[in-house]
Order: sequence, then C-alpha cells, then structure tokens
Amino acid sequence: MSKEDGVVESNEPAGGWGSVKGITRISIEASASPSAMDTLRRMNKPGGFMCNSCAWPKPKNYSAFEFCENGAKAVMWELTMDRCTPAFWKEHTVQGLRSWTDHELEKTGRLTQPMRYDPDSDRYEAVDWATAFNEIARELKALEPESAVFYASGHAGLEASYLYALMARLYGNNNLPQSSNMCHETTSVALKKVIGSPVGTIVWEDLEQTDAFFFFGQNPGTNSPRFLHPLKDAKKRGAKIVTFNPIIEQGLVAFVDPQSPVDMATGHQTKISDQYHQLSAGGDVAAIMGICKHVIDADEAAQRNGDRRIIDVDFIEEHTQGFDSFLDSVKAANWDDIESDSGLSKAALKDAADAYIKAKRVIGVYGMGLTQHTHGSVNVGMLVNLLLLRGNIGKPGAGVCPVRGHSNVQGQRTVGIAEKAELVPMDKLRELYDFEPPTKDGVTIVDMVEGILAGSVKASMCLGGNLLRAVPDQKRIEEAWSRQNLTVMVSTKLNRSHLYPGKAAFILPCLGRAEVDNQASGPQSISTEDSFAMISGSTGRRSPASRYLKSELAIVTGIAKALLPPNPKVKWDEWTADYSLVRDLIEQTYPDDFGDFNKRMFQPGGFYRGIAAHKRIWKTPEKRALFTTPKMMTSRGYDPKPGRYNLLTIRSNDQFNTTIYGYSDRFHGIEGTRDVLLMNPEDIARVGFKKGDVVRLITDLDDGTDRRLGGLVIMPFRLPAGTVASYYPECNVLVPVTHHDVLSKTPGSKSVPVRIERESA
Repeated sequence: MSKEDGVVESNEPAGGWGSVKGITRISIEASASPSAMDTLRRMNKPGGFMCNSCAWPKPKNYSAFEFCENGAKAVMWELTMDRCTPAFWKEHTVQGLRSWTDHELEKTGRLTQPMRYDPDSDRYEAVDWATAFNEIARELKALEPESAVFYASGHAGLEASYLYALMARLYGNNNLPQSSNMCHETTSVALKKVIGSPVGTIVWEDLEQTDAFFFFGQNPGTNSPRFLHPLKDAKKRGAKIVTFNPIIEQGLVAFVDPQSPVDMATGHQTKISDQYHQLSAGGDVAAIMGICKHVIDADEAAQRNGDRRIIDVDFIEEHTQGFDSFLDSVKAANWDDIESDSGLSKAALKDAADAYIKAKRVIGVYGMGLTQHTHGSVNVGMLVNLLLLRGNIGKPGAGVCPVRGHSNVQGQRTVGIAEKAELVPMDKLRELYDFEPPTKDGVTIVDMVEGILAGSVKASMCLGGNLLRAVPDQKRIEEAWSRQNLTVMVSTKLNRSHLYPGKAAFILPCLGRAEVDNQASGPQSISTEDSFAMISGSTGRRSPASRYLKSELAIVTGIAKALLPPNPKVKWDEWTADYSLVRDLIEQTYPDDFGDFNKRMFQPGGFYRGIAAHKRIWKTPEKRALFTTPKMMTSRGYDPKPGRYNLLTIRSNDQFNTTIYGYSDRFHGIEGTRDVLLMNPEDIARVGFKKGDVVRLITDLDDGTDRRLGGLVIMPFRLPAGTVASYYPECNVLVPVTHHDVLSKTPGSKSVPVRIERESA
C-alpha cells in the first residue's frame, strides 16, 4: 500500500488472517491435492512429515498445528495435481521457455518421468531410468574426476546426502559444494574460527529462558515464521527484542498468532521489537562496535563507582583470548566514524547497549543480513565479541543463533557434503569402504562458477535446487552453463536451470518429501537436522505424483552403481532397499553425533547431536573463545562515492529461495510485481527521480564486465539514505562472482555497489 506521501509500506502484522488468506490463495493457484490438508496436520510432529521449507526446529511439546504460512505454501506447491509430462515438450522448446518467468515454469506441475535433452529438436524427451543412469555414468567416466561437481541444495535427507558424498569421493573428488556456500558458509567458517563450532550454540530451552533477543539481518516473518511463537512467549514474560535491519520487516514489528482463537477473533497484535534500528546496508560492524563502546564505558563507570562490573570478567579470563586487543580497538573507535558507517546515532546505539546490559541472558540471532557481505565473517565475529563481553555463550538462555534456510542444509554438512577435506572423517571412510579417499579440497559455489566460466568444470550434478538461478553473475553463467559436457538435475518441478542444458543433459524427477517412499523392505523414512542440531525422522504418506518417480536416495545409488566399479563393502542395492542400514553407516562414521540413530530418530523435537560450545568447550586451536579485532568499520568491502548506492537483495513473503509462489508481498506492501526498486524518498528527490519511474541498476565495480538489470519501477520506501533494495534472485545478475566474503566466499548479495539510470521511454 502507499501512504499519502507516496511511500510504499505495509502495516499488516505477520500471521493472522493474512497468513490464512495467503495459504488459501496458493492452495487454489497450485491446484493442491485435497490430501495436502492431512499432510499439514501431521507436519513437524513425531512420526510425521518434517517441513521441506525452512530449518527452524520442532518443539518437543508440539501444538495442534505445527506449520507456518511458508511451510504450508511449500506443501501445497509440492502436492499440486498439475503434471509436467513428456507431452509438454511436444508444444515447447527449451529456447522458447526461456522467456517464461520462474513462477510460470514451476506452475507447469510435477515432473513425471526422467528426461534427456535432444539438441536437434531443442526439447527434452522421455528416457528410461536404466538408460539415464548408464549414459550419465558414461559421460562421467570419460572425464577427469576433478572436472565434475556434485552440488546439493539442502533439501535431500541425511541418508541420501551421506551416500551422495560417498559416491563423489569414490568417484575421486571432494567437489561437493552446497547451498550454504551461498548463504551461511560465512557462519561455518567464522563461528568455527572464534568458538570452535560451525553452527549455532542454543537449544529450544534457551528460547524459553532468555531475557533478550538481539536480531541482526534476519527476518522470521518470511524466512522462519514458526520462530514468531517463541518470540511472542518471550514478550509475554517481559523479554526485550532489539532489531538491526536496513529494511522494516513486519515479522519483527507485530504478530497475530494464528493458533490463538482470541488473537484471531480480536486482531490482537503482539509487538515484537522493542527497538528497531534501520542501519545502513553493511553497517553492522560499526553498529556493534558502538554497542560495545557503550558497554565498556558503562563497565569503566561501574569500576570508578565501586559498583558491580558490567562485563563478565571471570568468564573472559577463564574462557576467552584476545580481549585486550579488542578492548583497545573499542576505545580507539571514533564516534563520528561509528555514526557515519552504521547510519545510526550514538543515542540509538546507547539505547541498544542499555537493553543489552540490563539482560542477564541474551541470544544473538542473525541471518544472511550478516553473512552475505565482503566482510561477512567480520560481522559474525563482532556479534560473538558482543556476546562474549557478558558471557552470553554457553549458559542457559544465551548463545549465538544463526537461522538457517533450507530444511536440511545444516544436516548435509554434518554427514559429509563438504568441499573441505578436513571436515570429513576420511579415516572412517577408508576403514568402512576400503578405498583411499581424495584429500584435495574441492570447489565452493564461487569456485564452481569460475570453473564453468573458465571451462575447467565440465560436468555438474545437482541434487535438488535451481542452482543456475541462485548463483552470482547469473547472466554470465547462463551463457557458459551449456558448454559443460554433462548437466544432471534432480528435481520435482521445471525450473530455469533445466533451460540451459549441457551437451548431454538429464532431468531426473524425484519423490517429494511428503510422498510415500516404497523400497524392497517396505515404506522408508528419512531424517533431517535443523538449525539447533536436532535430528528428526520424516515419513511421507501421500501417493507419488507419478509411478515413474524415484527417491533422491535411489537416484543417487542408481547413478553410483552404473558409475563405480564393484566393491564388496559398498552395497548400493542393500542400502536402497533399507534406509536404516544407511543410518547405521552414518552412526559408524560419526559415532559422537549419531549414537543409537535408528532408535532415537522419532523422539519428540528430535535428538540433539551435541554442540561443544553450548557447554563452553571451545574446539579452537587455542581451546578458548576468541575476541577478534576488526580492521574495518563496514562489511561492504568498497568505499562510498557520489552516485553509488548499496543494493540489498530481499525476498518476498510469496517465495522460498528461488521458488516464486506468487506476486503478493504483503509484508512490503507490494502486489502484482517483482520488478521494483525500493528507494529512500529523499534520495529519489535529490537525484530527480519520482515514484513510478522505470530505471536500470548497473553494478558499480570496475572489473571489465557490464552488469545491469532494467525494467525496475521506483517505489519510495523507508530505507536508510544510500541503501536501495530489490528482489533475489532477479538481482543475481548484478552480483559479481568475485564479490564475496573474504574467508568463506559467500556472495556479497546484501551490499552490492550499484548506479541507477533512468530508462528511456
């Protein structure tokens, strides 16, 4: 909606009747099966179906409905009655479909049969599974192993993921990049560096005991709506919520609980954030430095007055290293620089610091707003610095909480989908399967993109996802993708990655997680790991969309059996017949994490695999948690200059990752379109634009490549001066593959330097 001054905004709370209407609309548009309602009833409960959308944990004491709006949309989208059969390709060519939107492509329905690309007709044609497996194997055998990449999207369960990683290593490489390379790899690298754990430290009970949440660049309303229930409970008991985000996200403003009859009947809203600080894109280092500066000042005042110390001196002395150097940097920080780089005032940061000081137990929550910057690792390190000051890691009600995206993105890393050889117990693999695992590190997504552009990557297999749409430098990679010798996509629906086939190309349709997975020993269950390192079993009950579909695990083993020489210790057929045998293998490979795996997988809330930092065991080389001293005050990695804006990529309430359910972004007040540029009203006036002008964005980095995105309609929006916003994945064409976090190579999609030009009429 627009206010009288023309500013586009939303006053609608998260949840409430808007959520119900959103689910209903997508159910109708997706032609969802009536059985989808029964799937929702069983969703995220013991013995039921684990959400195939986000990775938010499942509570032990579950409610009647344990699904959110986005989880429900994902179920409706997957359980559509529409089908994309081989007959579809009699009417359409690959080239012709490139003009379709992402939404239109997925609306064609579930894929029903394995397909092979025919370059002569520019169409896909049906192929039987055995032929597909054999031809894929033939192409891979003809290549040097290092030229093939095995990508995973974060969807496939632990069982399929473990075997997928095993297949790649038996083939001869560690080229196992994953979707976390594009979002939370910064977490995996930065947290491991400073606390010895590559994942968060909290468990569900900490949510119930904390006195304050500090949010940095995370949006529960769109990305993890079930998080809003513990936030509501926290507000009831008096906990404070302090938010830092360049853009107003309604999920952090107000919430109407759809599970409360009173709230739904009265429209009663729970106010979520007590403080909401709209900092500049990439200004988190300076903002956290300002908070720390206030905390240190308060601590010094307490010492002068003979009062109790503000910082936790005992914790710092016993558990940390690097405090003195960090303290010097805090004292040396200049307030003019802090205010300029953060976009926030000293007074606003003092308000945040006061809330931090008053809380005995604090959880630091963050998302891609911290990780997707050139110096995203510095952001994560700064948040850890703040928490360490008062001992807010490893005690009840406190800790660091990165909120992951896809439902098993964390779990896939746990069971071996990793490009870094040191993260995988190669000795166990050697013992279990009698082979010599590769020791050379594999490629990240950035390395993979650069390899495809350079021609050194000649084959890619994607276990789920829409990788071509998700990567940086998307336009450049589109042009190079088809030069690969082989492209293989394991998918449920048609997507843009299918439209740039390699010289040999296959689409392999798989079962959805909600569907029955029947194998030789009977119906199978799979398992996933959530953001709190809890492992849960999942069982599908819906009839498969097609009798030709195979499970992700069966597709992996089918390719592996055709590709690899016989090995008496590698029993692809037995493992396909009974997934519990694969869980036994996972337990043998990772005994500390998966003890009694099969017995515990259906525990309410899942079973905890254990995170050392949660118990103040620091698996760093120093055996301590580390304070880090930042060398810069912003995470952007480029300097301001006239005409340069900081582009922040955002997501709609009507999408999950690259899946676009529709065009209703009610949380931002935008309806019917995604071709928009959100811009500060004063910036619009200053440069002579007006609402409704059509503009193009041009990447403002001088690397010899012209990157631009046009057809964007200017919408005035409450954003910090100098910050603009537009949608992911459309804006991926503007993100250079070289613009990434220095340590982790996570693309810097939350601060991209751009110029704005008016498009001619």
